[in-house]
Amino acid sequence: MTAYKVLLYYFYTLMEDPEGFAVKHLKYCKELGLKGRIIIAGEGLNGTVSGTTEACETYMRSLKEDIRFAGIDFKIDDVAEHVFHKMHVRVKPEIVHLGVRGEKALDPNKLTGIHLTPQEFLEMKDQRDVVVVDMRSDYEYELGKFKDAVTLNLENFRDLPQHLHQLEKYRDKKIITYCTGGIKCEKATALLLESGFNDVYQLQGGVIKYAQETGGVDFEGELYVFDGRIKVDVNKVNPTVISKCFVCGTPSSRMVNCANPDCNIHTTICLTCAVQFDGACSTTCKEHPRKRPYNEKGYYPKPAVDYL
Repeated sequence: MTAYKVLLYYFYTLMEDPEGFAVKHLKYCKELGLKGRIIIAGEGLNGTVSGTTEACETYMRSLKEDIRFAGIDFKIDDVAEHVFHKMHVRVKPEIVHLGVRGEKALDPNKLTGIHLTPQEFLEMKDQRDVVVVDMRSDYEYELGKFKDAVTLNLENFRDLPQHLHQLEKYRDKKIITYCTGGIKCEKATALLLESGFNDVYQLQGGVIKYAQETGGVDFEGELYVFDGRIKVDVNKVNPTVISKCFVCGTPSSRMVNCANPDCNIHTTICLTCAVQFDGACSTTCKEHPRKRPYNEKGYYPKPAVDYL
């Protein structure tokens, strides 16, 4: 057992006072010594935190004891240390931003695609009448995705309604969506059903749960995660690298930010090019007067401040 754990979770439930809950929840997380990001909205909560094994077990137990979150499912990873630098809880209109609100708001508790266990997903994904669709952003699927999965060129999840037309040719197929931990698929499949698609499914627990239960077979590349690790290996069966260095084009899964803060492009840059350009993505960025000192990890966190 490792000293620390990372928890990834979400739950759609009615939150009558999200602002009040956020204030109390931040205080509680800080008391436990957790670090991470949590979003609270009237429709529920969405979070990823890291902490000691004891703190994480206490946190999971306390959430499950709250009747509002009794059915919450945690995706748990073992790590050697904290993977966040700060703890914050924010109140937003949605726990995952799709931008479909008001009378057209989507409630996954009322409408969502059929959940598939990782094993069910594995058994269905290669069938001739099935199309697997990646609901993540472009920089995520460029680093890694399921073999033969359809991608929608999304810069942000909120762009999905404008890209849904790309799936029109699959209306007679079974559509299975997937994302990192499952939360985007709850609303993505609801949107598909609202748009007239009939056979709609989603990978329960996302790629993280799939990797834990199947060994990650046929997931090509690496999985982008929203913490200090940036990416994790998920495929223990037939791994490969599909991403390429932004600078030279050689295969690389080294995901970084450009050292020039005015550029800050989030992409793959191999170690050779990183050294040559001093952490920047180009000669122009290398010579920029505001370029940050080269950080081999390519990760430039903001100062650690706890806030709502």
